[in-house]
Amino acid sequence: MSNSCTKQPGHQFTGLLAGMFVTLLSTVVSAQTTAPATQEIYTCVDANGRNLTSDRPIAACLDREQKVLNPSGTVKARVGPSLTAQERSDLEAKEKADQEERARLNEEKRRDRALLVRYPNKEVHDKERAVALAQIGVVRQAATNRVEELQRQRTAVLDEMEFYKKNPSKAPASVRRQLDEVNASLAVQARFIADQDAEVKRVNFRFEEELLRLKQLWAMQAGAPAASASKKR
Repeated sequence: MSNSCTKQPGHQFTGLLAGMFVTLLSTVVSAQTTAPATQEIYTCVDANGRNLTSDRPIAACLDREQKVLNPSGTVKARVGPSLTAQERSDLEAKEKADQEERARLNEEKRRDRALLVRYPNKEVHDKERAVALAQIGVVRQAATNRVEELQRQRTAVLDEMEFYKKNPSKAPASVRRQLDEVNASLAVQARFIADQDAEVKRVNFRFEEELLRLKQLWAMQAGAPAASASKKR
């Protein structure tokens, strides 16, 4: 009778193993339950109107936007459509053109501000044009005076060459050389005067262009206080 109530060692070992397994299984389940889920969820509506969901980018929606959701269902990010090489090239070209246009507009605004600071009214602009032209005029007049001097020298040399009119080759080398030098100097001064005349045209053109823009800026500047006063009313 006592032998039937006694537990066998094999039964004890089997029970111990079963208990350990149950404990281990509970630990794994608990860990899986409490571990934070970090898996991203991709979702989109494909070309056929189907709502698709995946744990990775969805191939059927590469041509459209896909939402990346957090485990809670909130939107974490948005993934734009995948582009072909040509589409990427076109997009980059457009972005570059837009960037250049923004830079151009910013530079234009900077120049406009600088113009208004430098020329607050037409009188200041006219005065600076007159000063610039006067400076060119002084230089040109100096060149003109030099031409007149060279022409007097040339006349004197030609008078001396009259003695050798019938046979110029018999004229002294110094006289011929002097005539060549005077002619060369006259050509230099003629080119210099032509350059100054071109500079006058360039300066006048610049000031005319500035004046056209300044008239617009002055008008806008004058209209701004009036518009502000109108709004206050």
